[in-house]
Amino acid sequence: MYLKLPTAPMPLPLLSLLIWIPIVAGLVVLRAGSDASRGRTQWLALISAVAGFVPVIPLVANFRNDVTSMQFVENIRWSPTFDIARHVGVDGISLWLVALTALTTIIIVIASWESITARTAQYFGAFLMLSGFMQGVFTSLDGMMFFVSFEATLIPLYLLIGTWGQSNRSYAAVKFFFVSFLGSLMMLMSMLYFYSQTHSFDLALWRETRLDTMPQVLIFLGFLAAFGVKVPMWPLHTWLPDVHLDGPTGGAAVMIGMLKLGGYGLLRFALPIAPQASHFFAPVMITLSLVAVVYASLLALVQTDMRRLLAYSTVAHMGLVTLGLFVFNRIG
Repeated sequence: MYLKLPTAPMPLPLLSLLIWIPIVAGLVVLRAGSDASRGRTQWLALISAVAGFVPVIPLVANFRNDVTSMQFVENIRWSPTFDIARHVGVDGISLWLVALTALTTIIIVIASWESITARTAQYFGAFLMLSGFMQGVFTSLDGMMFFVSFEATLIPLYLLIGTWGQSNRSYAAVKFFFVSFLGSLMMLMSMLYFYSQTHSFDLALWRETRLDTMPQVLIFLGFLAAFGVKVPMWPLHTWLPDVHLDGPTGGAAVMIGMLKLGGYGLLRFALPIAPQASHFFAPVMITLSLVAVVYASLLALVQTDMRRLLAYSTVAHMGLVTLGLFVFNRIG
C-alpha cells in the first residue's frame, strides 16, 4: 500500500518570510554580535539584509499586473474571538514599497559599515527589526496587525536616534516618540470604533462598511492624527528636522522610507474607509499641502546643513504626495 503524495507544490509564504527574516535576523545579530567581533557582526547583518531581500525577487517576478485584487495573500486567524488575523497581501501600491524597504535595508547596512564602531550589534539588530516591522505595515490586511506593526517601528527607531545620534539626540528621540505615539492613540480609537461597528479588523470589510458623515469625520481625524505626523504634514513636521540633525546618518536615510508610512496609511485607510470625510476635508488638506510645499521649499533653500536641507525638502515632496491624494482627479 502506497501513500499518495500531493503533486502540486505548496506555495511559499513569501510575505511571512519578508516580515520575519529581518526580525529574527535582528534578534540573532543582537545575541551573537559584540564590539569585540565587529567584523562578524557586520557580515552577519549584511547577509541577513540580503536574505530579507530574496523574497522580493519572486514577488516581483510573479506579480500579475492584470489583477486588481490582493496577491500572495496569507490569512491565519490569531484570535477568532476578536477576529484578529495574520492577514497579509500586496497589490500594485504596496509591492514597490515592500521592495524598496528591503533594498534600502541593504544600502543602510553597507553605508554604516565604517561609521558605526560602538554597539554595532545593537545598531544593526535594531535596523533589521525596523525593516521587518515596516514590511508588516505595508503588507497588513488586518487592522490590528497594521497597528501593532505601525507602533513597533517606534521602538527601534527611538533607540537608533537616542543611542547613535548627535549631541541633542535625547531631545530628538523623545520628541519623535511622543508625537508619534499620541497620534497613534488617536488612530487606535478610530480603529476600535470601527471594530465596534463591524466586529472585525478585516480591512476589506471596513471598506465596504458605510457610516454616517459625523462618525466618518471623527474616524478621519483619528487616522489623520497618526498619518499626518508620519507624512509629516505642516504644521506637524517640527520633529523631522530634529531627527535628521541629531539622529544617526542611517536613521536619517530610513526616515525617508518611514515617511511613506503616512502617505500609505492615508491612501489605504483614510480615503477608502471614510470617503465622505475625505472629500469634506479635501480643501483643508490641499491648503496644508500647498503651504508645506512652498514653506518647506523656501526653508530648504536657505539651509547650510545638509541634514536640515534633506529634512525640509522631504517635507516639501511629501506635501506633493498629500496634495495628489486629495485633489481627487487623474492629475493627482
